[in-house]
Amino acid sequence: MTGTSPLRSLQVGQLVPYGGNRVAAVSAALASAFHQGDHLVVVQDDGALLHIPAAEFELVRVAVDHAVHAFGALSLAEDAQITSFFDGFAERLADASVFTQIAEANADDVQTASLRGRSTTRLVLSPQMRDDMIAGLRVWRDTDSAQDHVTSEHRHQGWTVTSQRAPLGVVGFVFEGRPNVFADATGVLRTGNTAVLRIGSDALGTARAIMRHALVPALLAAGLPEGAVSLVDSAARSTGWALFNDRRLSLAIARGSGKAVTQLGAVARQAGVPVSLHGTGGAWMMASGHAHTSRFRTSVLHSLDRKVCNTLNVCCIVASRADELIPVFIDAVAEAGHRRSGSARLHVEASSVPYLDPEFFTRRVTVRRASGDIEEPFADVISSEDLSREWEWEDSPEVSLVVVDTLDDAVALFNQFSPHLTASLLSEDSDEQQRFYERCDAPFIGDGFTRWVDGQFALNRPELGLSNWESGRLFGRSAVLSGDSVFTVRLRATVTDSDLHR
Repeated sequence: MTGTSPLRSLQVGQLVPYGGNRVAAVSAALASAFHQGDHLVVVQDDGALLHIPAAEFELVRVAVDHAVHAFGALSLAEDAQITSFFDGFAERLADASVFTQIAEANADDVQTASLRGRSTTRLVLSPQMRDDMIAGLRVWRDTDSAQDHVTSEHRHQGWTVTSQRAPLGVVGFVFEGRPNVFADATGVLRTGNTAVLRIGSDALGTARAIMRHALVPALLAAGLPEGAVSLVDSAARSTGWALFNDRRLSLAIARGSGKAVTQLGAVARQAGVPVSLHGTGGAWMMASGHAHTSRFRTSVLHSLDRKVCNTLNVCCIVASRADELIPVFIDAVAEAGHRRSGSARLHVEASSVPYLDPEFFTRRVTVRRASGDIEEPFADVISSEDLSREWEWEDSPEVSLVVVDTLDDAVALFNQFSPHLTASLLSEDSDEQQRFYERCDAPFIGDGFTRWVDGQFALNRPELGLSNWESGRLFGRSAVLSGDSVFTVRLRATVTDSDLHR
């Protein structure tokens, strides 16, 4: 076998090198499943062997082919056509007869996911989500094209060089089951890019319906190539690996959580594809000695309305206010659960236990999990290391509580254990707020509820993700990545002196 021969089979126990000086062994299951024409991706970070069946690989290849061809065609399109696409997509979602078909598909997805014991908090296409999608598309409709915008000009004797914004290329998305990502992701068309989307299996029916009844008709009506936005129509996880392993992507964006997102990022990086990861979340809130009691309560309450990446996950209260603020905190957490018709859960850092009534740790509550209702203690004890855990919940809000001696101690815990995403300080002291901003290693700093961290809500720009805060600083220090920020720069020389030379 030569170095260019295709891989035809795998043997049980076969050693596969990775990381330069380590090997991974082929399992019996992998050897049995692998057939000629399949692909094997070896993750160099940890030696994971990722099997991509030939059919799934081909499905992704064709989708990226269409996106590459559409990218060339999109460069010839008028701005008015792109505007027309966004308007048409929004109008179709607003049309009751169209949306009914999408809603029916979503209801089927939700029912199937529920029967499988899967979380549905991000899957439900609610009236509010529909409204937000329509509003987001209309933002892109009304946004001026950023293509060919001159960012700088350098004049020389006899010639000039201008720097101009230009489309980046094909953007690949792998995201969990949030239907609204379709409105977010298509924003890349405003800057002349094309998109290939791979959605989680729970929401695939909804995705198909959006494509069939709204997105593709809007593309065709605007005279844009159908491949400008492609859906990888497969529930197989391996299609995500295949997509991020395709070197033709100009940018890969993964939205989800945990190991799956980290693994996708590793696949993209080793393929040489720039990647923005939107993974582990969970916001932190600190209440200092200068916290306003009622504002603290409402901030906690409004930070627990639903479970997403900017939901309150850890609350730090200074010891000098613990007797007053802990009951307020517990009341707000309980109210948040009540509003979702669920029972809240509290995780108390070990050294903070003496500040709470022992009855909290013996009281039993019914917690609504994706797998069903479970009876659990209202409060349990966790270690300091557990402050790094993001609590996943359905209708029963969960949050960690830790009592600290000083605000500096809270900041130190945040910098050590948090995902470095969102931090909020409840304090009426402006100097304290400034020190907090300077010392907290986070891109999103606030002084109230944590759920403000969202591109559409805060910046009137539907977000593709919270730009690369999970790994690196590729698109700015953990800012919001949106459709109009996906671009590159081209240099153009204009020579007026025909005798110019080096």
